[in-house]
Amino acid sequence: MKAVEMLGIRKIYPDGVVALRGVDFEVEEGEIHGLLGENGAGKTTLMRILYGEIHATDGEIKVFGRRVRFRSPRDAIRHGIAMIYQHFSLVPTMSVLDNLYLSMSAVNPGVSRDDTEERAEKLIAETGLRIPLGKTVEELPVGVQQRVEILKALIRDARILILDEPTSVLTPLEVEELFTSLRRLRDKGITIILITHKLREAKAITDRVTVLRRGSKVGTVKTSEASEQQLARMMVARDVELVIEKPPSRGPGREVLRIEDIWVKGGEGVDALRGVSLVVREGEILGIAGVQGNGQTELCETIAGLRKPYKGRILLDSRDVTWLDTKERYRLGIAYIPESRKIGLIHDMSVLENSILTSIDEYTGRLGIVNWKKAKEKAVEVIKEYGVQPPNPDTPVKFLSGGNQQKLMVGREIARKPRILVVAEPTQGVDVASTEFIRKRLLELRNQGIGILLVSTDLDEIFQLSDRVAVMYEGRIMGEGRVEEFTPEKIGLLMGGVNA
Repeated sequence: MKAVEMLGIRKIYPDGVVALRGVDFEVEEGEIHGLLGENGAGKTTLMRILYGEIHATDGEIKVFGRRVRFRSPRDAIRHGIAMIYQHFSLVPTMSVLDNLYLSMSAVNPGVSRDDTEERAEKLIAETGLRIPLGKTVEELPVGVQQRVEILKALIRDARILILDEPTSVLTPLEVEELFTSLRRLRDKGITIILITHKLREAKAITDRVTVLRRGSKVGTVKTSEASEQQLARMMVARDVELVIEKPPSRGPGREVLRIEDIWVKGGEGVDALRGVSLVVREGEILGIAGVQGNGQTELCETIAGLRKPYKGRILLDSRDVTWLDTKERYRLGIAYIPESRKIGLIHDMSVLENSILTSIDEYTGRLGIVNWKKAKEKAVEVIKEYGVQPPNPDTPVKFLSGGNQQKLMVGREIARKPRILVVAEPTQGVDVASTEFIRKRLLELRNQGIGILLVSTDLDEIFQLSDRVAVMYEGRIMGEGRVEEFTPEKIGLLMGGVNA
């Protein structure tokens, strides 16, 4: 029996942007179905329509053979559909049980806390989702918090689970535990739709895969009958180099960046960095692995000058820059690509304005007037070099896809020819073609003698690009060495705080 049938789904936004072009999408009951596509292909839009968050311009939806029309997610929930996003909707200071009770009472006001606990314990026993009901959410590892989200959906009788990039914040061990849980749920008849851009994970967990490209359906295939290369070709209509061959290093040069015993306060006065010491040399990539939220962001921001340490020092080319401001550090050769495009770009500004955002002094005269002709030359150079689409410097950044926004941000900083490039999650949430492009550019930069500190939660990226690796956990360096000295299993243990 088909759990989901979406027929001829079109979505045209009021500004004329066509997100979906008559898409047909079908999912069998009790299967794990992958939904793949580039950024802007329409994956999330299609699932938000199924979940009732946005309304289709045209088309028909059937759930378990029955035609439906959802006005809101509340209607979708009543029909057994739940959507779990990358960012969880849990109250951190409340217990797991209270979060479940809060969710249950929203759809069933007459339910009691005891009823909720009884049902939760029964589901935990049936599904094997090991969850401590009495603990507060903020005490739990991210992987367990995700299980709470899944349990929250199941306790409301969800029969169809939509998971949006569910592995982006998990350690390798947590990914395996998630996949074990999903297989167990599938075997119990739960239907799972997995939105992902990670081809290896799609191959590992899905039964079938549907690929979208530019708002249209390319096709649906049995996962066992398609290679990663074939899936990538379906996504971007060309062959993609999934495993980039790292050119031999000329050997690390002299020291560019040295971080000595850095301590930094994070939120609520808690130490985010605890005695971190690292060295980056010319012509090498130092990869920083770890689950998000273990001090990587604070490390990058401290190097860039956005945070000040209360202990330790930072040296750039043997010069102490610990107390210099961001502007002066940039002038001396530090460039920073943050993990979020919302931080690195101003979305209401144009491509042209964003292309000079971090180097505006170079284009500003004595009277504070920007030389827009010179700035436009820089913008056009970045657009051409990095294939930013659409290639119009006057286009507002908010109209660019995620991949093109990322290419703009990466191109802007590399064009400055820095001494040291600090780059966080350079390919997070971008399609396989943009991933291939960005990773090749970083390797080219390394071969030009630039030192790169690469923060990534993607272990494939760490292994493909890094010369050396350091693993962070709770603000400390758990292990460091040549990339050849590590395995995914060893890094996974260190990411979880276990000395390997």
